[in-house]
Amino acid sequence: MPPKSNPLKLNPLQLRTLTIMQALVRLRGAATAGPGPGEVTLSQFPQAHGDHFHLGDAVVAGKDATGLYNEKVWNALERKGLARSQWPHQIVLTPSGLGYDTGLADEIFRRVQH
Repeated sequence: MPPKSNPLKLNPLQLRTLTIMQALVRLRGAATAGPGPGEVTLSQFPQAHGDHFHLGDAVVAGKDATGLYNEKVWNALERKGLARSQWPHQIVLTPSGLGYDTGLADEIFRRVQH
């Protein structure tokens, strides 16, 4: 039986935010390993210029990233066991948070060529 889509019932803003955080941890210099095994800490978040920001080779609409700056979203991810919030300074993604399939990457990240 295939895994259930969104088993933790994250709302759309929480899903978009987690998707972006999962991508951020893969960028060189954006995250640090730990503090626990399999965890990653994010302490730097992109600032939109105009209506978007760049994330590696992708462009993300600013409207998709509002949860990066929303304490309630961070707290919800913590309640679901996907992160540990240290609002507003940093957030630790747990192994569950790193591996959670949001299904939104293709929708949120628009690949561009300059």
